[in-house]
Amino acid sequence: MKERSQLVLGDLVALVVITLTGFATHGEIDTVYLPRMLATLTPLVISWFLVAPWLALFDLEVASSLKSIWRISLAAFLAAPMMAVLRAAVLGTAALPLFVLVMGVSTALGMLAWRGIWLFYGKRQQG
Repeated sequence: MKERSQLVLGDLVALVVITLTGFATHGEIDTVYLPRMLATLTPLVISWFLVAPWLALFDLEVASSLKSIWRISLAAFLAAPMMAVLRAAVLGTAALPLFVLVMGVSTALGMLAWRGIWLFYGKRQQG
């Protein structure tokens, strides 16, 4: 159970870092942008945690297998459109296709990095 909790908490932290990185790349890393950050982060977290279990990303056997790492990118690209639609609803804007693509790629890269660290660290602990 401890490892599954680490995955869930790590995913949450990674999603926060991904969101903050996105805002930082736009020069919007100030408390004045906090409402927009939350309007982006909250739908991202909801979408990720709806999609990830469906792809068994919290199943320790799957999460520990390098052969299953493709599921992380798939989850990111499935979560991105849902996230964009939820975010657009909250902000009263449109869900732009380019934003969906950027969120999919950013989330995939960020989650691959985090899950790669988790996988490497877990393998080192076992051996």
